[in-house]
Amino acid sequence: MSNTTIKSLHNKIVTERFLAREKGVKTSPSIIIFGGIHGNEQAGIHGLKKVIQKIDNEDINLNGNFYAIAGNLNALNKNIRFEETDLNRIWTDEHVSDINGSNEDLYTEEKEQSELYQILKEILAADKGPFYFIDLHTTSAETIPFITISDSLNNRKFANNFSIPVVLGIEEYLDGPLLTYINEYGHISLGFEAGQHNNAQSIINCEAFIWQSLVNSGCIDKKEIENFKSYEQILTSHSKHNGFFEIDFHYFLQDNEEFMMINGFDNFDTIKKHQVLALSNNMEVKAIRNGQIFMPLYQDQGKDGFFIITKISKVWLQLSSVARKLKLNHLLRLLPGIKQDPIYKYALVVNPKTAKFLATEIFHLFGYRKKVVKDNKLHFIKRDRKVIEFNHD
Repeated sequence: MSNTTIKSLHNKIVTERFLAREKGVKTSPSIIIFGGIHGNEQAGIHGLKKVIQKIDNEDINLNGNFYAIAGNLNALNKNIRFEETDLNRIWTDEHVSDINGSNEDLYTEEKEQSELYQILKEILAADKGPFYFIDLHTTSAETIPFITISDSLNNRKFANNFSIPVVLGIEEYLDGPLLTYINEYGHISLGFEAGQHNNAQSIINCEAFIWQSLVNSGCIDKKEIENFKSYEQILTSHSKHNGFFEIDFHYFLQDNEEFMMINGFDNFDTIKKHQVLALSNNMEVKAIRNGQIFMPLYQDQGKDGFFIITKISKVWLQLSSVARKLKLNHLLRLLPGIKQDPIYKYALVVNPKTAKFLATEIFHLFGYRKKVVKDNKLHFIKRDRKVIEFNHD
């Protein structure tokens, strides 16, 4: 595997695909943490390096297995988000199958993806689980630390261990993220946004989150970590938006669109309906509803202009948990115009006319977040699922 040198935040470090492969005294659990899936988001690499160094220097015992993996090595070396295409938007069953069965030359990000896929396959085959997947990111706008997850009960349960905001439903608006792909196979997967790309605090936040992840997954006993409480306090000390949120709106950039966010928006800032948020081809882009701004785009690369989110009530969260545990989602199939997908057991096929009379929130309640249009039908895909084999060869 090739090495690459990255320089950011006044630090210059040499890295390779595997930053760490630490085997614990027990065969489980296994935690797999990615940094640098986007090459201009390097805080995760720095944070992982600090944690690994502390584990080695202080001879910290691991109960389970810990893998630290660098994402887009080529883009990391160039400090760009990606070279030809976003590595975090090509993780679909179809694309993974294509690159593994292709005899043609792969472009830059496909080569990175192919290597990452083989690593994941080897880890999942060698270890018995449970598996915890973490993807470390930063944002172009200033932000408090937060978590993103696909809306499964297992993901919610794990995310609830951290005292920072959790945003559900991003998979409804993005095609091909790495963690959504992994979640399709029933594994716990969680994204962490540490702060702004070039803010030194983002490295500190990554380091704190990695330690908490190792402890919360059961990979390390917190008694092994000197001053562990200080790592907990790092994230909670500047977070005032705890709880669960969901995405209500996504502004997606069209090809050749000239887009510019209005300066000054930080993640989770409150916005009002009709407030001017950005300019598109010199025309004002206004908020379509009240809410909070989420991940406003302040960089050249990327197609996600901004999102609008709202907080989810604890009552709704509890109700949806009960409905899913009791498998009440089967009741939806009793309604006219809704049937089980004959091929994919985690999907419902819904007549568009029926969907007009059923709020999307009803499907969310029972765990169906992703909505796909196929053959003039709506396919709602469920996120709660059993672990299945990970293989595309």
